[in-house]
Amino acid sequence: MKKEYSEWHKKKKILNEREDIDTIFFREKEVWWTALGVNVGFEQDGKGGEFRRPVLILKKFNKYVVLIVPLTTKIKKDNKYYVSCLITNDNLPRMAIISQVRLIDTKRFIDKLGVADDTSYSKIKNAIKAML
Repeated sequence: MKKEYSEWHKKKKILNEREDIDTIFFREKEVWWTALGVNVGFEQDGKGGEFRRPVLILKKFNKYVVLIVPLTTKIKKDNKYYVSCLITNDNLPRMAIISQVRLIDTKRFIDKLGVADDTSYSKIKNAIKAML
């Protein structure tokens, strides 16, 4: 599969120049569409023109930096690196890819999708702790 690095670099430059960051309000447990971009090898990529992917906010360090886990609609059973994630206002079954936990800048945020339910959030955090 050919990756569109040149298109992503154009989008990344625009994201880096965002000045509306102070108008974005978010909390831990929320799920946001983010511009994850085109990444190297097997790292999770975003899709479409905005290179977007939903992510679950695990930890808010400040208004600029968060620890996230990417989500997917590909259901993988019996895989310790995929944990079910139920989201309010979203009918799609999703899984958190806990092996892909990463730190991102909040300039990547596009839109809020919903909030993970308490049980899903706890299971995901516990699975990440066990993985480490």
